[in-house]
Amino acid sequence: MKGRKQGPRPPVQNLKLFSSERSGLNPLRRFYFYRVFHDRIELLLSAQTFVGQVLVILVFVLSIGSLIIYFINSTDPTGMCSISEDKTLPVDLSFNAFFSFYFGLRFWAADDKIKFWLEMNSIVDIFTIPPTFISYYLKSNWLGFRFLRALRLLELPKILQILHVIKSSNSVKLSKLMSIVLSTWFTAAGFLHLVENSGDPWLSGRNSQSMSYFESIYLVTATMSTVGFGDVVAKTSLGRTFIVFFTLGSLILFANCIPEMVELFTNRRKYTKPYEAVKGKKFIVVCGNITIDSVTAFLRNFLRHRSGEINTEIVFLGEAPPSLELETLLKCNLSFTTFVCGSALKFEDLKRVSVESAEACLILANPLCSDLHAEDNSNIMRVLSIKNYNSRTRIIIQILQSHNKAFLSKIPTWNWGAGDNIICFAELKLGFIAQGCLVPGLCTFLTTLFIEQNQKVFPKHPWQKYFLNSLKNKILTQRLSDTFTGMTFPEVCRLCFVKLHLMLIAIQHKSVFHNCRSLILNPSAQVRLEKDTLGFFIAESSQAVKRAFFYCSHCHKNVHTPELIEKCGCKTRSREELTGPAMVVVKSSTSCISESQDSAREQESSLSIASLKNRGMMVSDTTEDSDQLDSSGMFHWCRSTPLDKVVLKRTDKSKHEFRDHIVACVFGDAHSALVGLRNFVMPLRASNFTRQELKDIVFIGPLEYFHREWRFLRNFPQIYIMPGSALYTGDLHAVNIEQCSMCAVLAAPSKPLSSQILVDTETIMATLNIQSLRVSGPTQRPSEPEAKAVPTFSKHEWKRRYQQIPILTELKNPSNIHFIEQIGGLDGTLKGTSLHLSTSFSTGTVFSGNFLDSLLATAFYNYHVLELLQMLVTGGISSQMEQCLVKEKHYGFHEGCATVMSGRARCKLGLLSLEKTILSDVKPRKTFGQLFCGSLDNYGILCVGLYRVMDEGEHNLEHKRFVITRPANEFHLLPSDLVFCAIPFSTICYKTEEIPYKLKNVPSAQTLDNVTNVMSMAPERPEHLFKVSTVAEKTPQHSSSRVYPSQPFASSDQEK
Repeated sequence: MKGRKQGPRPPVQNLKLFSSERSGLNPLRRFYFYRVFHDRIELLLSAQTFVGQVLVILVFVLSIGSLIIYFINSTDPTGMCSISEDKTLPVDLSFNAFFSFYFGLRFWAADDKIKFWLEMNSIVDIFTIPPTFISYYLKSNWLGFRFLRALRLLELPKILQILHVIKSSNSVKLSKLMSIVLSTWFTAAGFLHLVENSGDPWLSGRNSQSMSYFESIYLVTATMSTVGFGDVVAKTSLGRTFIVFFTLGSLILFANCIPEMVELFTNRRKYTKPYEAVKGKKFIVVCGNITIDSVTAFLRNFLRHRSGEINTEIVFLGEAPPSLELETLLKCNLSFTTFVCGSALKFEDLKRVSVESAEACLILANPLCSDLHAEDNSNIMRVLSIKNYNSRTRIIIQILQSHNKAFLSKIPTWNWGAGDNIICFAELKLGFIAQGCLVPGLCTFLTTLFIEQNQKVFPKHPWQKYFLNSLKNKILTQRLSDTFTGMTFPEVCRLCFVKLHLMLIAIQHKSVFHNCRSLILNPSAQVRLEKDTLGFFIAESSQAVKRAFFYCSHCHKNVHTPELIEKCGCKTRSREELTGPAMVVVKSSTSCISESQDSAREQESSLSIASLKNRGMMVSDTTEDSDQLDSSGMFHWCRSTPLDKVVLKRTDKSKHEFRDHIVACVFGDAHSALVGLRNFVMPLRASNFTRQELKDIVFIGPLEYFHREWRFLRNFPQIYIMPGSALYTGDLHAVNIEQCSMCAVLAAPSKPLSSQILVDTETIMATLNIQSLRVSGPTQRPSEPEAKAVPTFSKHEWKRRYQQIPILTELKNPSNIHFIEQIGGLDGTLKGTSLHLSTSFSTGTVFSGNFLDSLLATAFYNYHVLELLQMLVTGGISSQMEQCLVKEKHYGFHEGCATVMSGRARCKLGLLSLEKTILSDVKPRKTFGQLFCGSLDNYGILCVGLYRVMDEGEHNLEHKRFVITRPANEFHLLPSDLVFCAIPFSTICYKTEEIPYKLKNVPSAQTLDNVTNVMSMAPERPEHLFKVSTVAEKTPQHSSSRVYPSQPFASSDQEK
């Protein structure tokens, strides 16, 4: 009734309602259960569970069993038989019943039901399951299409992987090829067996023949091998038509699969056999990035060090079998190369290559990879594995990023003294570019000392002949003769140059302040040579530098031909007999200075060193003009500067009028790998420059990238950042690029690209953009004679009105040099040659770090050469210096000012004019030999090369210059030549009367900084000290320097 309150339902009524809801499941609930059941079946069929794996294996085993039953029944030709006579039919029937169940599961789990019917396994089941049931029902056995069960062999690799029978990629590949060949073989034989025994249907089987299954296999084999004996042939039309198409298919199958299977089978044994180390036979192990390119470069560089006398075998440990190209290369060098397939991360593989008996283990890196950090991490893990296996194994490793060096030094068993060494690509590459920014052409000069020229080239111009001849010179080391013991370095250097025709540039000397041996470039006269001193020479061959070891002043006194200086029979030599006559012979050749001048110079050097040692007592933190150095004394330092303080704005160009600065173009983003700009800045902030000589560094690039790099740069002074891109002309003008001393275009971080030609796209486009700019220079004043012009590579070119901006471009791919040659519009390029034979390289406007691969072999044979290179390009820090500073850090020696000053008072590389510097006072100087002796005797300056104008003609309007490394002693000089020199720390190179006209009234420090745009050598001095004097050369520049506990060369944590 209406308004009557209903009471609760009885329990029986509720039960009926609940049961009705449960029995009539709603569509959503039914769909949910359907999807759950579907997913369970799909998971089961994918063999991801134990039950699923058992099911898949069981299906495969039963399929093979059904195929075996077919082989048994095929002994009798196709026909009828009674069930009572055939005991295999019930067994095959049970197998097919299970296959029907499996077929239903697969159909239930299939997402696309139509596509399911076209799958291979579905077709096999359709043609094999129903005939079996029909045969059982008709009480007859017909073989029919049961041979299609052979296609189940294609699942053999999957089954073997589930059973963990095969694990390596080669085993999987071999099993796949075998399953394809076997399944094709058995299936084709089954089809021929069927049609030949049944005959053509349209002839009612009248042309049938009795052919056993074995004969069918025989016929298929003869067809696949294209032999065709003719004793067994197909007679039916269907059989012959099948043979026609099968022959075409079998040619492809047989030609591809069989040779590859044989190769995999043989290579499995060939490259897994352990290397047998023979006692007394030297060998090295090379691992890491083992590719055709890396192995080719390594072999080329490794073998050139021991041409004609290969006594060290090379064992390559690769993680994958070699490619066809690599295998061909290894076969060409089979006498001294061995390839072993394995990983340096596994002890069993290290044992197979006998790494504990190897001379060294060399680890190759891939500089073109897209993930530099991952590449370094994998190589560091290889070092850890090798050191854990055998701590005494010598390791030489290539590292791509400099901050990853710290991890290697922290390995307890890492031993610099035992020959362990690190070749850091970023550190060396950016160091080379930085030196090229300081001294134009110096980047090319240093590179030519470490490259090998094997190409046969025919020069078209005279300057090319000079450049190609200079490429023959290399950095070589040799222990010096006992004759030189007790002599000063200038004396030995002069004697070697004049008497032996060798250029000695540096020695290994025990430091007064560090308890270790270090390399010294052009030491002062205060340094005297000890016994067995190691000398560093610029020479053409190792045979030539042996003269420095064989030289004896007693036996070779009257020998005037250097090639005749060989080992003599002297056993006892007194210093009094040896030093006197030797100096007489040397001085008679040039007669530059007298013995009294020599003594005076030594006394002044001693006073200079004494004042240097006493300088430690004069430290004052309140001196405003004092330089701030890091704790090593090797680099200028400043307090940490926030990034926003150095970021420039395009609209504020008038506030930051840069002049004579260095512009560096950087490409990257917030996610790209770090280039390591600290390695570029450190040589530009070396402490052997005064603070007034430091050039401003302006980086152009994305601000988000500099946010990640700034933590490594914030303690270096005079660094600025312009957010933007070198591809935009407005950003270039905003940093006043027209007034820069050098513009460096750094290569973009590696990206995964389809072509290696495109890795330098941004760099080439930026170079095109910058070289399109032209600078309008000041015209020459009538009052200034034309002959007085300063022939330096600077913005003050007084002989022309327009010029290009000086630029140094880095290329990752050396083959892209032809783009730079086109941009520069250079004539006389050697067509079809490499980067190191290009005009751009000879002029010092392009650099590529591909030659750094050769340093791995250099470090193995002579790690001292690598030490010298690191010292030259990084601003003075070498591995020996690093380990000495690390040791002294624990004892507090780094706080002493003597340590700082000893590191600061080192030579610096520069470029001096013959007319406007102190070299003009060297008389005579018609030849390079006269200049070398005169500058060394008078000023302690070591001349090592020339920077010469290509052509004085009108077509060389830019007055481009090329590099000549170590000219011959009789090489004639030109007035316009610039000289590469190793200049002592406190030597003043320019004179007041030679300063250009418009700079006469500028204060002294700024004047010299602008005049020596190539590389400032003059310290901050009053104008009356600009005159040349030996006292002024040796006087310290500053009375104090402040030292701060910061080490720019120390590694920081990895930037994430």
